[in-house]
Amino acid sequence: MSLSDSLLLADEPAPAQWVNAGGRAPFLLLGDHAGNAIPRALGTLGLSGQDRERHIAWDIGVHALGIALAEALDAPFLFQPYSRLVIDCNRDPAHPEAAPAMSDGSAIPGNRRLQARDLAERIAAIHAPYHAEIAAEIARRGAAARPTILLALHSFTPALGGRARPWHAGILYDRGDTRFAEALLAGLRAQADLVVGDNEPYRMDATDFSVPHHAYPAGLPYAEIEVRQDGLEMPAGVERWCEMLHRACTAALPSVIA
Repeated sequence: MSLSDSLLLADEPAPAQWVNAGGRAPFLLLGDHAGNAIPRALGTLGLSGQDRERHIAWDIGVHALGIALAEALDAPFLFQPYSRLVIDCNRDPAHPEAAPAMSDGSAIPGNRRLQARDLAERIAAIHAPYHAEIAAEIARRGAAARPTILLALHSFTPALGGRARPWHAGILYDRGDTRFAEALLAGLRAQADLVVGDNEPYRMDATDFSVPHHAYPAGLPYAEIEVRQDGLEMPAGVERWCEMLHRACTAALPSVIA
């Protein structure tokens, strides 16, 4: 029995899920934290229903935003349906935050004293195949001489540690080809009534995995997009953000594609 077979049952979701896989736009949309499912073998990780719905478990609103944006841009959306508390697919699997024992004041009992084999099962079942699918799609597009702009979709809680966050959205970037990220930031900042953070509310750094792992080595233009979760709680908010991001992404295209 393989490690992945021992964790995910046959009727449970695959760790890499596609929406509009045949989309022809140069964008490849990612949703590292788009779901909050927990494999049945892990029970509830000892969490209450309330904690399983909180921001600690997933990026609230990203699944709906990714689907809407995939349709608007005619771009594929590849997302991961399992909770970041099972295994965080935007962390190096060796990083302590890959399966945290605490998150924003909540204990994660199922992650306390996690054994190496248990962590390896989660990596093999979820983290590794998700990232293998991203790498395979980038390779397929390269072989077909199709340009790729990697857009990692995330959301953030309006307040953390008792401090309100004033940004409606943020664009994260660091090394590699930052042209698209900077153009996208400028485009969003030009839209009325938006407060858009430049590497806020987080900085892209060594804790991030997806963009550094896939975009930097391949020299791909990219942006990590963070949207505040209270803007994605209702369908109207998702639609509004889809329209704004569609407009800004389209306007930023000439920064990397003639």
